[in-house]
Amino acid sequence: MLSALTPATAPDKRPPAADRVYAHVKQAVLDRRYEGGTLLTEGHLAEVTGVSRTPVREALLRLESEGLLKLYPKKGALVLPVSAQEIRDVVETRLLIEEHAARKAVPASPRLVERLEELLGEQRRHAAAGDLPAFSASDRCFHAEIVRSAGNLILERLYDQLRDRQLRMGVAVMHAHPDRIAKNIAEHTEILRALRSGDADAAAGAVGRHIGRVRELAGGDPR
Repeated sequence: MLSALTPATAPDKRPPAADRVYAHVKQAVLDRRYEGGTLLTEGHLAEVTGVSRTPVREALLRLESEGLLKLYPKKGALVLPVSAQEIRDVVETRLLIEEHAARKAVPASPRLVERLEELLGEQRRHAAAGDLPAFSASDRCFHAEIVRSAGNLILERLYDQLRDRQLRMGVAVMHAHPDRIAKNIAEHTEILRALRSGDADAAAGAVGRHIGRVRELAGGDPR
C-alpha cells in the first residue's frame, strides 16, 4: 500500500521564501559578507536564494525595520554601516546591564563557571581557525550567560535586543584590530577568575574594563 504522502504530495518543510531571504541577508550582514555601504539588488538576492522578487521585497522591508538596511526604490537596499554613535549607545547600555549582572552573579554557581569555561574553550578554537563570526557569537554568549545568571528576566530580554548589534560590531572590531581576539580571551579569563573568586567589585570592574575597550576602539584608540 502506498504511503498517504507520496513525494509529489509531501509537504515542503523548508521555511517560507521570505524567511529564507531574510535569514540569508541578515547573516551575511552580521558576518560582513555584505559590508556596510554595499548596495543589494532584488534581482541579485532573488538569484542567490532561488526565489521570486516578491519575498525578497518582504525580507528587505523587515531588515529595514531592524535598522540593518535602507531601501531605495528602483535601486535596491543599502547595507547601513555601524556608526560611532550606535557603538557608543550599545556600549553604554551594555555597561549598565553587565556590570550590574556581574555583581549579582557573585558568588558564581558551579554551573555558570563550567559554562563560561566551555565558552572560553570554544573561543580559543574559533580563534585558532580564524573564524571571526563564530568567535563573535561565542564571545556574545559568554556575556549573555553572566547576564542570565543574574536572574532578572527584564534585563535579560533587554540585553537580548542588543544581540545583532553586538555580533556585527564584534566582527567589525576584530577585522579592524585582529589583536583584539587574543585580548578578548585574556579579558574573559580575567572576568571568570573574578567571578570564581567571589569578589563582586573585581568582577564588575573586569567587565567594565573589557566592554570599555569597544568604546576606545570606536574612537580610534587601539589600546
